[in-house]
Amino acid sequence: MKKSIVAGLAVLGIAGVLHAEEVSIGEKIIGLEVGASKIEADSIFLGDNYEGNDIEYGLRLGAQNKQWRTLIVLNYYDANDDDQEYIKGMATFDYLLIQDSPLKPYLGVNVGYIDYTSQERDDSGFLYGGQVGVLYRVAENIQVDVTYRYSFVESDYVNHVEGIVVGLNYIF
Repeated sequence: MKKSIVAGLAVLGIAGVLHAEEVSIGEKIIGLEVGASKIEADSIFLGDNYEGNDIEYGLRLGAQNKQWRTLIVLNYYDANDDDQEYIKGMATFDYLLIQDSPLKPYLGVNVGYIDYTSQERDDSGFLYGGQVGVLYRVAENIQVDVTYRYSFVESDYVNHVEGIVVGLNYIF
């Protein structure tokens, strides 16, 4: 099952790269994101599949045209109450389902890497997953988006990361 998911994500990633010429002529993006995130990881003291919930902060760079959006995202998560922390870097590829509307829903995939630490574990690994969301242009150069993102993690202790993220993008 995991191999099928990775293969599917790779095909979608390649499709995004093939559209890179169109994206390069499109609009450039720089932005911030903040979200409520949950991480599921194995724990020595707290039992298997321990879930931590806290706020995730991030920076994003990317480009978009009428059909596609590609972002490079760097996120930081620190749950002081349960001593979990991670830094996550990923590329996201989104397909805009409706192009000629101010409110643009999208589906996408993400691939990247996560570096996880807790009081009892240090771990890192490849991550991959999907997202669904909606974009809204609030001004000529300002765009807001809301995304639900879910990523599987290929590591010894971290199972998955998920969250609802609100992004604020400057378009130039």
